[in-house]
Amino acid sequence: MLTRSMSLIENNMNQDSTRNTHTVHHCLYICPSFDIKFTYILLVASASCIQPHCSSMHNNTPLRSPGTYKPSIWSYDFIQSLKIDHNTLQDKVYKDGWKFIEEKVKHMIDYDDDDTNTLTALELIDDIQRLGLGYHFEEDITRALDKILNNIDGQGTDQSLHLTALSFRLLRQHGFEVSQDVFSKFTDGNGSFKAWLCKDVKGMSSLYEASYFAFEGESLLDEGLAFSTICLKNLSGANVTKGLAEHVSHALELPLHHRMQRLEARRYIEAYNKRPDANQALLEIAKRDFNWVQCTLQRDLQEVSRWDIKAIQTLPNYMKLCFLALYNTVNEMVYDTLKEQGENILPYVTKAWADLCKAFLKETTWCYNKHTPTFEEYIDNAWISVSGVVFLVHTYFLLNPKITKQALECLENHHSLLRWPSLIFRLSNDLSTSAAEVERGETANSISCMMRGSLNVSEESARQYISNLVENSWKKLNKDGASASPFTKQFVKAAINLARISQCVYQYGDGHGAPDTRAKNRIISVIVDPI
Repeated sequence: MLTRSMSLIENNMNQDSTRNTHTVHHCLYICPSFDIKFTYILLVASASCIQPHCSSMHNNTPLRSPGTYKPSIWSYDFIQSLKIDHNTLQDKVYKDGWKFIEEKVKHMIDYDDDDTNTLTALELIDDIQRLGLGYHFEEDITRALDKILNNIDGQGTDQSLHLTALSFRLLRQHGFEVSQDVFSKFTDGNGSFKAWLCKDVKGMSSLYEASYFAFEGESLLDEGLAFSTICLKNLSGANVTKGLAEHVSHALELPLHHRMQRLEARRYIEAYNKRPDANQALLEIAKRDFNWVQCTLQRDLQEVSRWDIKAIQTLPNYMKLCFLALYNTVNEMVYDTLKEQGENILPYVTKAWADLCKAFLKETTWCYNKHTPTFEEYIDNAWISVSGVVFLVHTYFLLNPKITKQALECLENHHSLLRWPSLIFRLSNDLSTSAAEVERGETANSISCMMRGSLNVSEESARQYISNLVENSWKKLNKDGASASPFTKQFVKAAINLARISQCVYQYGDGHGAPDTRAKNRIISVIVDPI
């Protein structure tokens, strides 16, 4: 099965390698929930395919003009040149300090029931998560939020917008059921937010961030997003501090919910360091924890980058490493799962790869025949071909949950928790790479399908529609993440992180195929340079 699948991949990579290899290294520096070994193997496996060559299907006629892609800078030699600070991994000061701060933070999170203490606890939880320390306090945070939810109906009508929005955002983020109606007290008789709220910059900022946790059809949150966006964009410099102004500018660029968490942790550590009210003990632990995670990533990268490709002599050179890495890694994962849980997951993994290969083949056929599919035909195939499903299927097993029959069925039948992040992934890619793809003669991307197909719309209209579709997919992902499912919270986070990485990599253009200095610096700040 794997050999047959790899044959299909080989045929497709000759024609479509630049597009499909965009997916393989994204999780390398973005998502702690993804297994670093698997994602890096996909990275190094794809490195030899990044410079495509055009094969011929008939009469040696090239399918497209080759892309002008530069070789990846993340080479084997570069990875091996990283100087891992083993003292950081064995930092006794960090471990001893952590024990002290851990008990102190837990006590601070466990608040008394009044508005002042509630706000203090919520702001502490928000700081902890933004500093990248949330995974250490999951149980404590959940208990505190559960207490807040139980008391939410008894909270007074004079509760601030900042407190209401912050509690709403954190509750939704952690899967608690909370209605958008908590914001009704801030609206007038017409259902619009009261105009004077614009003067409350902190409240507006919190409402803006909370609005991105909306479900489809929640019009009050849609109104809150539009209202807060206008207010924040029209801020007067005299009314806000420099720190708050920077915070607002950063939020308007991309909301917190859509940001890559490790990259955001690094930025927030630096911003928190400038605050006069910063908890210095918490800040020091955050710095050490960031560096510890970074060293762990470096060590794992080096350990999985000494592949021997000599045994695979029958494949073309650019496929040898890819096949060996895929074959060994998948079978190792299958073996470990069978040994530990008695479950043979090979059929589910191979189906994910087979579905991906079929999607690749369909895109190749469209390209060869110079066929522009309808927008619906394109979307039905593209959310599979972007490879998000392959990532998430492997992630489910690599997170090593207690595998259930229901979860396996949902993976096999492409549960919507796989669809929405994959669609965000594909559409974000299209928005940033469409122009280059059209220049190379490719006909199948969401924008060209809308422009050239029966819809026949302008590029500007197509881009706006795709952007709206991305936002709507986020709302559906929010709903699926908060709804009951056979998946663990860790897997739900991984699915959301896949969507976040898409926004990050393609935020300013093609951060993979044509990475600029900013894209490279982002990777370096998370993987290479310590704080």
